[in-house]
Amino acid sequence: MSDDLSLFGGPDGTGSESQEGDREAQGAYGPEGTLDRGGAGDAVDPEAPLAARMRPRTLEEVRGQEKLLGPGKPLRQMLEGGRLQSCILWGPPGSGKTTLARLLALRADAHFVSFSAVTEGVARVREIIAEARTRRRASGRGTILFCDEIHRFNRAQQDAFLPHVEEGTITLIGATTENPSFEVNRPLLSRAPVFILEPLSPEALEVILEEALADGGRGAGTLGVTAEEGALAFLAKSADGDARRALGALEAAIRLVGPGGRVGVEGAAEALQHRFALYDKGGEEHFNLISALHKSVRGSDPDAALYWLARMVRGGADPLYVARRVVRMASEDIGVADPQALSMAVAAWQALHFLGSPEGELALAEAVVYLATAPKSNRVYRGWKEALAAAEETASAPVPLHIRNAPTSLMKEWGYGQGYRYDPDEAEGVAAQAYLPDVLQGRRFYEPGPYGFEREVARRLKWWAERRGDGEGKGGDPQHREEPPEEPSG
Repeated sequence: MSDDLSLFGGPDGTGSESQEGDREAQGAYGPEGTLDRGGAGDAVDPEAPLAARMRPRTLEEVRGQEKLLGPGKPLRQMLEGGRLQSCILWGPPGSGKTTLARLLALRADAHFVSFSAVTEGVARVREIIAEARTRRRASGRGTILFCDEIHRFNRAQQDAFLPHVEEGTITLIGATTENPSFEVNRPLLSRAPVFILEPLSPEALEVILEEALADGGRGAGTLGVTAEEGALAFLAKSADGDARRALGALEAAIRLVGPGGRVGVEGAAEALQHRFALYDKGGEEHFNLISALHKSVRGSDPDAALYWLARMVRGGADPLYVARRVVRMASEDIGVADPQALSMAVAAWQALHFLGSPEGELALAEAVVYLATAPKSNRVYRGWKEALAAAEETASAPVPLHIRNAPTSLMKEWGYGQGYRYDPDEAEGVAAQAYLPDVLQGRRFYEPGPYGFEREVARRLKWWAERRGDGEGKGGDPQHREEPPEEPSG
């Protein structure tokens, strides 16, 4: 056996979602989580959860993944052709990752082994690889190793799959809810293409629920339960694209009404209990949502900004984290166009810190609306970046003598501070002197924009430039400098 198997560590932690998946796997695949070739006539465990009993057993039963399974699509061709190829299935919970892996094994007449990177470890992996090698030698039959939550393996553990994939001992199908470009090793991605599964649409979920309610073999058809108009649509919409959640809620509703009962919208809501927001504080969706909030503020859409803020807060994001990002938005996207924006953002952060949640969240919402409706300018942000670059390029440029500090008589003899003119004592409060190093004379980092308070800043800069006589220098030629356009009304 290869030494690289020792790299697989067995995580001791457990996850409720993965445990639920394990129970479903046992109901659909047997106690070992394995599956030999079967079909629609396979025995169904009546004690298994409804989601496990209704798991699609043929390609035609799969709902809501037309982009992957439509005619001519790569995954459809792989399934229909029975060609074994390692791959990564990326999608949210309940979108059908395990189902597609199982269907590939059925079509390819391969032995299927389900493995969870959350609940199983080194001992089970060694067994799977050894059994796959023996099976291949004895019968030539391949093995599909379905690794659920593959992103839970560290990079060394993921690399350990490579030799077994390359030599054909196993065909690896990894499933992940996290972005593979962040969580899966590049060498593994080069050998296993990524197929992206979308959250199931409410329409697809409603079809799944209708089929489960009517199916007398695997579903609840023998119980005589019906649903009022709108009840299944409510469950489908509330499941956030997760078939497992939708079927679990339907199963709970059926228990509430009993055989022959009728599921209404109120009963469906009671069964659903609490709709968990589709949000992962540590995953890609976290960054997607904060990006949506930031871009909505930048795009001056207060309604979208409030919505994305609510999504983050309801989903469990740390409001203080959001507040810090709002402070950043005030500096980056508004700046001097509205000098009050930064004060508002910092005040919201302080109010939230003082009041806590949920009371302080209103201050955060107020700041988000203020920022979204404020005039926008990134001129300070751009100027700061250019100044940083110039500072790096001219790190040894000396400070001009006339603006150097001269705390000692010897430094004064050297010319430190000589010729400096104190602006408040000059006519009109402006001294005609330079402040940049000689190598940067005439360089401009901050150019005010045409909107909001920056129009006033532009007027001031022009006035100072005229009195300094900067000409084509920092202030530009006051005779040829264009006035900023009028700020649009509304």
